Amino acid sequence: MKKEILVALAWATAIVIVALAARFAREHGYIDPETTKRVVAMNGLVIAYYGNRAPKAIAPSALARQVARFSGWVLALSGLVYAGFWAFAPLPLAMTIGTGGLAAGVIMVIGYCIGLRTKLGNDGRAA
Repeated sequence: MKKEILVALAWATAIVIVALAARFAREHGYIDPETTKRVVAMNGLVIAYYGNRAPKAIAPSALARQVARFSGWVLALSGLVYAGFWAFAPLPLAMTIGTGGLAAGVIMVIGYCIGLRTKLGNDGRAA
């Protein structure tokens, strides 16, 4: 568990460093503002990475594995959609569809969890 936290912190640090480097490069005229905004695509790749890792994590029950599998697929795909739109689409389209796709993925995962929860009784077994 400690190693996973350190890896996550390393990814977060990398995102911040790249964003600050892009800002510095833009302020000094090395890159244009459009390129700086494309750095946002890296967030989608990180989401896709963690979505890919989710089903591989040890889960205490079959239900937890089922949720991890579904959420992993959805977050990996929506992270790739987000990254793709931010990397290649015009910015207004990236903001609308890229961010909307990621939000839809998160809503799907929440809805899936709520749906499974409503199928369970108070004792944690299928109703």
